[in-house]
Amino acid sequence: MHRKIIFIILYYCLTISYSYANDLMKALSDAYYKNPELNAERENILVSKEDLKISRSEFLPSITITGSKSEQTTDKLTDRSGNDATITDVDTETQKITIEQTLFQGLGGKADLDKSKIGIFLAEANLLKKEQEIILTAAEAYSGLILANKKLNINKENLSLLERQVETDQNRLENGLITLADLAQSESSLAGAEAQFINAKNDLVTAKLTYEKIIGPLANIDLINGSINLDFNIPESLAKAIEISIGNNPNLIIAKLEYEQSQQDVKIAMSEFSPTATLSAESTKSNDLSLFKGGKNSASLEKSKRLNNRKKLLLDNALRTNETNVASAWSSFQSSDSALTSVRSQVNAAEIANEGITVEYETGLGRTTLDVIQSNTILLTSRINLANSERNFFLSQLELLKSVGLLNAKYLKIVK
Repeated sequence: MHRKIIFIILYYCLTISYSYANDLMKALSDAYYKNPELNAERENILVSKEDLKISRSEFLPSITITGSKSEQTTDKLTDRSGNDATITDVDTETQKITIEQTLFQGLGGKADLDKSKIGIFLAEANLLKKEQEIILTAAEAYSGLILANKKLNINKENLSLLERQVETDQNRLENGLITLADLAQSESSLAGAEAQFINAKNDLVTAKLTYEKIIGPLANIDLINGSINLDFNIPESLAKAIEISIGNNPNLIIAKLEYEQSQQDVKIAMSEFSPTATLSAESTKSNDLSLFKGGKNSASLEKSKRLNNRKKLLLDNALRTNETNVASAWSSFQSSDSALTSVRSQVNAAEIANEGITVEYETGLGRTTLDVIQSNTILLTSRINLANSERNFFLSQLELLKSVGLLNAKYLKIVK
């Protein structure tokens, strides 16, 4: 019996440890597999594959079976003498099988096939773009919940500290060690701390709702691991980041593929001026040459050329802005890293100062109530700044990965 109880306890502890170690990864995994926008993009890839099959079908023969059947009533038919002239064989039935094969369609079919092939890669690039957006949004929601919970605990600890401060000052006032004004300062700080604590509770509720909207239901906030670290590598330099982005940024890939598709559209439009040839089992062969369709074919060609120029300009713009976006993300990453280091030093110094001032105040070594209140405020602010800086540094790394096109499930090891 005792062994069974011990086994259950060990199993429970291992389960809790495992869930703690995988909280962030599980949240990102849930968003990756269950997000409806991502699933819609996955369906779009299947649609593109069907488009490719449709384009290929233009090169295959078509077989058509047609048939007709007629019925006629002849019961009332008579000859010239008035005798019955009913006809027995008046129900006729005909069947026809036609086999057609397109021999040439002005290279329009080949261009349409190439466009469909590009469409599959385009759908995959759009999926990657959406995947990056969803992963970043999920990471923001998760880290936002962690931040809100940390702020709540910091404010709760500060509230408890100020409650003890007020009790201490009441005793000191009774002993004549401080004035009524000193006690009023402590009570004012306590009231402010209570308001901040209420705001922190509301922020946590909002963060939880955001988490559940993006990632999924959350039964207990306390079971979430406070760690927001992931196992991934950051480009070691700005030059390396720009180099990686050229081949991986989905925005660049999409712009390039859309330009390539527009080139195929021009070829399709030009095929309207080319002859077509079709072989039929019934009529042996037919040729068709469209020279003029009221200006429709000319307008279609001009439209395709204009759209091609537009896609080329968008591609050029995407190439120019890519370097700027990567540089901006790199700069934010560097700044947040430096800020985090500074804030950690600030918290360490604030903790040492607060401890010393509190001891000096309680032992009557010249510290005033205002000194203690100011020290508590500085410590509270520095701790909240640290929580903000940790989240900002984490998100800046993900933003950098997104700018170079590496913020995906495979790179983050969400999927194997």
